[in-house]
Amino acid sequence: MAEGRSLDGRLAGVVSLVARSFVADVCSIYLRLENGDFELVATEGLKHEAIKNTRLAPNEGLIGLVVEGARPQNIQDAPHHPRFSYRPETGEDPFTSFLGVPILRFGRVIGVLTVQNVASRVYDDEDVETLQTIAMVMAEVVTTESQSGSEELADVAVRPNRPIELIGQSLSDGLAMGPVHLHDPVVAPAQFFARDIPAEEKRLKTALEQLRSFVDSMMMQQVSPLAGESRDILETYRLLAHDPSWAGRLYDAVSSGLSAEAAVDRARREHRARLQQAKDSYLRDRLHDLEDLDNRLLRLLAGKNGAIAGTDHDGAILVARRLGPADLLEYRNAGLRALVLEDKSTTSHAVIVARALGLPLVGGVDRIMAVVETGDQAIVDGDTGHVHIRPEPDLVSVYSDRLALRTQRLAEFAAIRDLPAVTQDGVKIELLMNAGLGIDVDNLDASGADGIGLFRTEFQFLVSETLPTLKEQEEFYDRVLNTAAGRPVLFRTLDLGGDKLLRNSRQAREENPAMGWRSLRFALDRPGLFRRQLRALCRAAAGRALSVMFPLVTTSDEFRRAREMLENEVEWCVQHGRERPTSVEVGAMIETPAFALSFHELKGEINFLSIGTNDLHQYFFAADRDNRAMARRYPVVSKPFLEFLKDIRNRAADCDVPISICGESAGNPFFAQIFVLLGFRRLSMPTSAVGSVKQAIRMLNISEKKQSFDELMQQNSAQLEKDLLNLLQHDAQV
Repeated sequence: MAEGRSLDGRLAGVVSLVARSFVADVCSIYLRLENGDFELVATEGLKHEAIKNTRLAPNEGLIGLVVEGARPQNIQDAPHHPRFSYRPETGEDPFTSFLGVPILRFGRVIGVLTVQNVASRVYDDEDVETLQTIAMVMAEVVTTESQSGSEELADVAVRPNRPIELIGQSLSDGLAMGPVHLHDPVVAPAQFFARDIPAEEKRLKTALEQLRSFVDSMMMQQVSPLAGESRDILETYRLLAHDPSWAGRLYDAVSSGLSAEAAVDRARREHRARLQQAKDSYLRDRLHDLEDLDNRLLRLLAGKNGAIAGTDHDGAILVARRLGPADLLEYRNAGLRALVLEDKSTTSHAVIVARALGLPLVGGVDRIMAVVETGDQAIVDGDTGHVHIRPEPDLVSVYSDRLALRTQRLAEFAAIRDLPAVTQDGVKIELLMNAGLGIDVDNLDASGADGIGLFRTEFQFLVSETLPTLKEQEEFYDRVLNTAAGRPVLFRTLDLGGDKLLRNSRQAREENPAMGWRSLRFALDRPGLFRRQLRALCRAAAGRALSVMFPLVTTSDEFRRAREMLENEVEWCVQHGRERPTSVEVGAMIETPAFALSFHELKGEINFLSIGTNDLHQYFFAADRDNRAMARRYPVVSKPFLEFLKDIRNRAADCDVPISICGESAGNPFFAQIFVLLGFRRLSMPTSAVGSVKQAIRMLNISEKKQSFDELMQQNSAQLEKDLLNLLQHDAQV
């Protein structure tokens, strides 16, 4: 393939060499065209006139069978196979046996390499391995030729090159344009072959041992209080890492002449291609795990100790199949502009980090990894969930204007950063920010917020390979309080379980995690874990005020049990000669309708309340907030939900308990104005939203709008949101 002649000449040389090496009567190469068909581009043994004239649909014939499964097909009696497609121009009548392997590029089948024989023959495993190795090399060479503008590949779809628009779920607002960087490690073609096979086998052995040691340490370093649950996701991951068949295939590939990197890359291509075809969720999870192991092993071979290879991606759009919070933090100083994820099921962990980093994030973008490559230009619209790959110049111009306008608006927000959020008629609204990481707290001064209305303590756990120690938690909370410098900080206790599983968790995944064993339910059932956190909070707040709130409270009894545990830890400080907090305020999140209708039972026992709109909304309407089909069916601005919020606010006032709204809705300027008109005077929101909400509040005149607002709320209009938008459109910048 390195010879200087034309690509067609080199392909002809390859098929001739392969046919001789395999003692095969036929060797052929088919490549994918722009329309999806597969064209015969080179052959030894079939009629020469069939080259560039024979085309098969992606689901046609035995070639289509290889494409659909993205796996080798080894068939002893091809003409009698139900998928056999006879093409008279090829002259393949006498050939009985067939072996075809996919030519894979980033999980896409860009071609098929085949051998055929007149005699009935079942090719052995070594034949299959060898043909796959050749196919892998061909994928890289053909791709390189395509990128160099080869006329011989003008019609071949080696890599996606057409503009494409994809729609996902907006998880972090913002707008960005730039080149794509794929999260997965890339193996350069120069690394494909082993110069010293024993040395490569030793490198692979060392890397596998390091990988297995890393996975074992996650299981064994610290006995988790979560141990003992039946389904063990991490144990499955560990079993895959120790799977002798996976390792055996890697060693076989190296012994055939591949480098250790190329052996792992070939396995990854196969796993990724199978993942593209998998429909079963359990199989997809296992293939995800295998691909993750492939990636970690490649990083170990690159000397990265399993860490992400390279963090200098200034101005890039990071595209990944899935990404954990710890992985994203490794990109913290890489200069990223935005993040796009294919797998929505894992975005809940990365989303908070993305917001803390100020990155637009779109998740749940199906199959983006199959249509994009590193270097492609992309536009990420975090406001709408749209992702444009290889956009047309006109679209780039439109988004450039939007970016300029957004920059102007950010300058306007910065100008009012230090001004209070006071309405036109003099009503003070307290604006707080949501946080969960040290980088969030570092942005407190720049945000213009009055304090932290929701500090998600579980994130320290989610980004760690092991459970944070008591000392680590205490030091972290102490830093948060020091940075806040007397401004309010409301620490929400651990909101774990459900879809937020610890890295060293032995907890089973649930069928319906949002309704399951999570948050305060989880904490009360794991008192050792919960007490350790409460003790760390008390010790960190020594000599200062401490505000703690419990998530997903369902009954008054749950709150009382949790408060008693907190009071015991305050008493522990006194008994052990430690300085206790100067004051302790205890609150709760209203996220379940049950607690929304019963919190009055805690009058005199509870110090404050905070409405978590995300969970309360989905439980109120029985609609999964992550279900795209439900996203617009039950809007926040609907009469039933707004009336429910108003009732909660009024009953909190009757109990003389301060109440706030936190969650994503509070960060929408339009929604924020509605909450203020409902009577709420404290809002907590993502850091990036403080500026726009403050601007909207400062433009609102409650006394002018209140009567019209109340009248609209009394009507049974099917377009309440539109009516309210018209009422407030001169005030809110949505």
